[in-house]
Amino acid sequence: MGESFYVGEALIGSGYEIAHVDVVVGEKNGPAGLAFVNALSNPSVGHTAMFAVLRPNLLVKPSTLIVPKVTVKSMEDSEKVFGPAQAAVAKAIADAVEEGVIPRDKCEDWVVVVSVFVHPRARDYRRIYQFNYAATKLAVRRALKEYPTVEKVLKEKDRVVHPIMGFRVKRLWSPPYLQVALDLSNLEKALEIVKQLPKSERVIIEAGTPLIKAYGVGVVGKIREIWRDSFIVADLKTMDVGRVEVKEAADATADAVCILAAASKATIDKAILEARKQGVYSILDTIEVSNSIAKIETLAYKPDIVLLHVSADVERTMVESGKPVEFKWSEISEIKSRFKTLVAVAGGITPISAIDALKNGADIIVVGRYIVGSGEPRRTAEQFLNLMPPEPDVMRLALDEDESVGEI
Repeated sequence: MGESFYVGEALIGSGYEIAHVDVVVGEKNGPAGLAFVNALSNPSVGHTAMFAVLRPNLLVKPSTLIVPKVTVKSMEDSEKVFGPAQAAVAKAIADAVEEGVIPRDKCEDWVVVVSVFVHPRARDYRRIYQFNYAATKLAVRRALKEYPTVEKVLKEKDRVVHPIMGFRVKRLWSPPYLQVALDLSNLEKALEIVKQLPKSERVIIEAGTPLIKAYGVGVVGKIREIWRDSFIVADLKTMDVGRVEVKEAADATADAVCILAAASKATIDKAILEARKQGVYSILDTIEVSNSIAKIETLAYKPDIVLLHVSADVERTMVESGKPVEFKWSEISEIKSRFKTLVAVAGGITPISAIDALKNGADIIVVGRYIVGSGEPRRTAEQFLNLMPPEPDVMRLALDEDESVGEI
C-alpha cells in the first residue's frame, strides 16, 4: 500500500434501495486529500458533501466525506442521505478500522471520499442502511486490496453482463461454437429458422451473403429483434472499401464482419482496423485463396477469426463427381499457433466432418444447408451442439462469487 491513493467500488442490494458506492482512499497531502477538500469547499447544487458521522459531533476516522450521486431535490431525499446512508457509511468505515481493513496508524493521515447512490424512490430506511453499509465496506476493502487485478479484468471483460444495460454483448471467449449460415434470399424463412434454433450460448447466427444482398445489412436488426443477445455475423464478403462496409455492418449492430482474403492488402488492413475501432470481430474468409497463411503474414493487422472455406460451388462439383470434400485440417493448428486467432471451417460441413474439425482444433463450425434446408433446424443444430462441451456459462453463478478468499 505504498501508492498515494486507492479506488474501489461495489454494488449491493436490489430494488430502489440498491446501493452503488465509489470510494477514494488516500493521504491527506495527496490526490485523495485534494479531492476531499475540493468536494467539501466547492459544493454543487443538489450534491452537497457531508462528513460521515456515527452521531452528531462524532466524526469517524479516517475523516470521511460522503458525496451524493443523485441530485437531492427535497427534504425527503435529504433525510435518506443524511439519515440511513450517512449512518451506514460511517459505521462501515469505523468497522473497517476495527477489523484491520484500514490500518489504525493511517487514521490520522488518510481521508476517504465515498460517493453514494440513493434512489429518489427508495423508501425502506433499513434496506438503505444495510445495502450502503455493505457496499461501503466492500468498496473500501477492494480499494485497499487493489482489486481487481489486471488479469481478472482481462479474464472477465468478454464474459460479464452489465446488470443495468438491458442487453448482453456476446463475445467468443470459450470455443467451440456452431455458426448457422442463413444463406437464403427469403427473409421470412430466415427469421423463422432463427426462431427455431436452440437458444444456446454456443450458437452464432450468420446473416448470409444472399440475405444481405437481397435486404441489406438491416437484416441484422431483424434477426436481433428475435434473438436480442445473439452473436450475429454479417457475411459481406468485403472485397473493396473495407472501412466503409465494416462501419455499415457495425452500425447495424453486427458482432462480426466477413472480409475476403482475396481482397487487396490495403482493403483488408483498413477493414480489420475499422473492426477494431468499432469493437466487432473481423473474419478473414480464405475462400479461393491457395495459401491463406502467406496472405495473413502480409497483413499489418491480423484478423480475429480466420475462416477456412470450401466454396459451395466447389463442394457441389466434388460431390457430383463422387469425390470427398477436401478440408485442410492441418492448417487449423498452424494458423492458431502463428497468429493467435480463432479458426472457423465452412463448406458442406456435416456432423461427421464436424467431428474431424473439432478434433483438429476448429473453434467455429459453420453450417448452412445441412441446418437451414433440413426442415427441422432445431434438431439438426442440436446434432452439432451435442458434439461440443456444455455451454460455457452453465456452471457460472451470477455475481462476484469467483472472488477468492483473500482476494478482497
